[in-house]
Amino acid sequence: MDNQAKSSSGASSFTSAMNLDQQGVSFIPQCYVLPPSQRPNIIHHHDEHVLPLPIIDLSDFHDQSRRYQIINKIRNACKEFGFFQRYILYFHFPYRNLRYTVFGCFLINESFIAYYKISNVINHGIDESAINEALKAAEEFFNLPHDEKMCLFSDDVHKPVRYGTSLNHARDEVFCWRDFIKHYSHPLPDWIHLWPSNPPSYRKNMGNYAEAVQDLQNKLMEMIFESLGLNPSYLEEEVNGGSQLLAVNCYPACPEPELTLGIHPHSDYGSITVLLQTRSGLEFKNKNNNWEAVPLVEGGLVVQLGDQMEVLSNGVYKSVIHRATVNVDKKRFSIVSLHSFAMDKKIGPAKELVDDNHHQLPKCYNEFSFREFLHFISNNDITKERFLDTLKIMK
Repeated sequence: MDNQAKSSSGASSFTSAMNLDQQGVSFIPQCYVLPPSQRPNIIHHHDEHVLPLPIIDLSDFHDQSRRYQIINKIRNACKEFGFFQRYILYFHFPYRNLRYTVFGCFLINESFIAYYKISNVINHGIDESAINEALKAAEEFFNLPHDEKMCLFSDDVHKPVRYGTSLNHARDEVFCWRDFIKHYSHPLPDWIHLWPSNPPSYRKNMGNYAEAVQDLQNKLMEMIFESLGLNPSYLEEEVNGGSQLLAVNCYPACPEPELTLGIHPHSDYGSITVLLQTRSGLEFKNKNNNWEAVPLVEGGLVVQLGDQMEVLSNGVYKSVIHRATVNVDKKRFSIVSLHSFAMDKKIGPAKELVDDNHHQLPKCYNEFSFREFLHFISNNDITKERFLDTLKIMK
């Protein structure tokens, strides 16, 4: 069966969560219902219940005499708290008297530190207007007639632009309660002409946001490398020439949110992921194998580490397993900017972080490329087996 025939077959069986929401269904179809053991425990999360944790003052971060001390303090805190696996940290910055809730990697006044696998980032340098216009473009796209969106449907993960649902529509046993439009975004001139032309403002507004996030990730990567003890310009060309995939998601209101998920548990394949969301719904798995909600910070971005960063750091940093829950009241929109190295760039542990001779930090992962990841998810159910696990070197 050729690709077009496959796509047509997939489209004929595609059930849009957004379309069901517009129809006002009172229950979800069986193809969205998870087995009891995989269903979310729907509870209400309150920011006041977040545990108080160490405070790191970054007011002097631009002072070179203090920079090393601050990074070393963060590095020690990360080791003590388990690198992206355990806790929420609060970072207080006297600048503008703001408090930053951090779960992973975080940017302050164009300065960044890597800590946990997820973080809420505010004061990130992206104009509020660019954020609002991108979210408006997303909402307008998902409000288009179903037939118009279906023209972009594909279950081929290699497509540069595709509309769909779930993680792998062709293989998933249970679908995700979401609709998405995914498209490559960097370098923008290479891809933007393939993006949806309707709504008319989509390319301009989403493109402005994509470029701003691409600039942000360049700064974030410098600080992540520095926190690992690497040169801030480590792999600079590869970072600048890497891939950016924008996943624009709509999680419709769900009549039975306790039976399904907006996206199933997984870790991202790339180096870092930058998430913009309109409502809370993101959860991550903690060290006790329990799910914890990531509080929504108005105007903030969530940054999390992906599989490429776990491999590059030789396991010093961990990619985060996360999922998205849905709610019965209102749609949730998110714009996920997935950053990775170039499609065929092989990423392995940085040689500076490997010490095979003294057996202190032996090489723990094999190399892999973005293309190899795409091949894996085309042929496997990643809800049952993590791609990252296939890269681990058993000692």
